[in-house]
Order: sequence, then C-alpha cells, then structure tokens
Amino acid sequence: MDNIVITGYGIKTPGAVSKEDFQRILENGICTHSVLEGRGKNQSSVIAGVIEDDFGMLRERNYTRYPRSTRMALAAANDAVEMADLSYDPHRIAVIIGTSAGAILEVEHYSSVALNLKKYPLHGVSLVDSHTLSATVAEHIGTRGPTFTITTGCTASLDAVLLAKLLLEAGQVDACIVGGTDAPLGQWSINGFLKTRAITSDVSINETGVPFSSDHQGFVLSEGAGIMILETEEKALQRGNTIYGRVQKVCSRNEGRPILHSDETGEEMLSVYKETLGNRVPCYVNSQALGLKANDRIEGFIHKKLFDDIVPLTSIKGMTGHSFAAMGAIQMIAALLSIEYGFIPPTIKTEGKGFEDLPIVYQTIYQPVRAVSITTHGNSGNNACVIVSK
Repeated sequence: MDNIVITGYGIKTPGAVSKEDFQRILENGICTHSVLEGRGKNQSSVIAGVIEDDFGMLRERNYTRYPRSTRMALAAANDAVEMADLSYDPHRIAVIIGTSAGAILEVEHYSSVALNLKKYPLHGVSLVDSHTLSATVAEHIGTRGPTFTITTGCTASLDAVLLAKLLLEAGQVDACIVGGTDAPLGQWSINGFLKTRAITSDVSINETGVPFSSDHQGFVLSEGAGIMILETEEKALQRGNTIYGRVQKVCSRNEGRPILHSDETGEEMLSVYKETLGNRVPCYVNSQALGLKANDRIEGFIHKKLFDDIVPLTSIKGMTGHSFAAMGAIQMIAALLSIEYGFIPPTIKTEGKGFEDLPIVYQTIYQPVRAVSITTHGNSGNNACVIVSK
C-alpha cells in the first residue's frame, strides 16, 4: 500500500496567515490571544483568538455573503493548492473539510429577522447547510470529485484526514484537499461555554487558556483554519513535488457518551492512541491540552502510560487558542514545520503546576524531528489521534 503524504498546506490562525507567520509564532512561543470587551458575564471581557483578516475578496471574487468559516477555509485552500501545485483531473480530487460551529456567527446575526420574510436574507437557507463549506471550496478551486463536510466537533479535521487516507488508499481519488475551519466567536458560543464554565470571563490573557496547570481553568476560544493537500507518495514523486510529511496512521473513535460528557478516566483515549502508535515512538507529542482540567488530566494520564518521561510533551494552545474542528489540522501543520525546520515548539503561559511529573517542553528545543503524534478529543466522547512523520 502506497504511503500517503502531504505536499501543501495553508494556515489561518490568530497572528498567522502564512507559513512564515506560523513558524515564527511557534518557534518563538508567541501568545496571540486578544481581549474581547463586553462579551463576558455581566458585560465583562473574555479572552479569545481573533484573526484580523476578513477574507472577503479571494481571487478577485467577492465572498462577503459566505460564512466567515468558509472564507477562512477558502483562503487556506488557496495557499495549500498553490504550495502543492495541484494539477490532477478535477474529477479525481476530493474535498473533505471538518467544522464544528459552521456558520454560527451568521445564523446568530440574522436570528433577529428569522421570522420576517421580507428581511430574511436570500442566502439564509445556505447558512444552516454545513455542506456549503466544502461545496464552496470545491467550486472555488474547480474540483469535481467527492466532496464531504465532517461535523464531528473538535476531532473533525483529523476525521477528515482519516477519510481522505481511506479514499487515496482505495484508489478512488488522486488527491484530497482536507482540513478544518471554525469561526466560533459569536455570543452563542461564548455564552454556551461560559454556562458550562469551560471558558472564564474577566481575567487577563495570562490567566486563562493555560495548558497543564492546576492553578488555572478554562480554554481560549479561537478562530482558525488549516487545509492540507494529501496524495500518494508515488504520484507526488512523479510530479516532482516537495513532500512535507507522511501520514503514518490516523485513528478515530466515539465513546457513545451523552452530550457534554466524555470518559474522564482517559482509558478510551488511551486505547485510540495505542492503536495509532503501534510500535512507533514519536520525537514529541503535540497535545490536545488546552486549559480544561479534565482534558489536560487525560493527556497527562495517557502520556505517563505510554511514554513516561522519555518523549517530550507540548501544547500550542497557549499560543493559538483552541479553534474547535480546525485544531487537529493546525496541530498537523505545526508538526510539519517542526519536521522541516528541526524544532519542538514550547508550551507557553504555564509552569506545569500539578503536572510536574510530565516532560513538558517550556522552551523551544532545536533538534531533528522525524515523527510527531497529535491528540484531539471533544464532547460526547470523540477521540482522534494521528502520527505524522518525515
């Protein structure tokens, strides 16, 4: 069976709309979080990851009526396709993109006129159709192959990679445009996570979204998009393309839990991780840890079970925040940059209080990187892991 490789990618995160931007943030451990005034409890502030660009005009075409999450995916897909110099039969290119919040910003914006036919927007019905996301990317790029939108929450972009790998291995397509995107910074999302105490209001940037810390609670809600080009190694070499990494194994499972619940023992996640790794040992782990105590405890548990203190552990969430379905793809792109430029990014904001027995990376480590494992999990028990290698 041919290797599945990555030949291009595009990244849109707070403070980074290019490969070079993202490398600089990762290598230097730069926090990109912002203060949103008046959006928290009793009109207090919340901390969030905000992308300044609007992405309204792309390839001289106006996309301002499209959801923000779709526009970010289009911009990232443009960069990925250009990097990969994608040139297959359009019918042999798949588009598979994950999202969690979809067009929640736009649905919230128009909710006040939902019962007024005269003011209801002509494109309103498309806003609640999540598949508009991948279909728009396919139309924009000019592909005619299979097109799927994955809505499995925080694991969605890794689930998209899994489906892409299966399609490529089965020979049904020659290339896949794959990844995730989310723009969740509306009041609906903010209030929802305030209600469940997953985010914290009226705190400073350094007091929340702190991975691996028993002294802090809450994650930083963030916008983001990450899109990659996957193809077989054989075809990539035939095209003379640069190969940035190999998708060795990806595994995804659902625990079958009620909404807002997951397995806090970590045993389900451990099982998925073991299957992903097999007998491989990564150079480091790019962790899901984002500042939620239950999630971070699970990350610590599985790391001690599998690696003890042998394999370095890091989380980039203190730099980027957590962008839901996009995060798995963003972590994969971070791994590709580690492999290409030879460094392990630091875990910032934290001193590791309560996690002293873990080999957390606090300062950038420069060394050859051959393989990185990535973990993601979400509400109702989704768990997905991938290992990316040189």
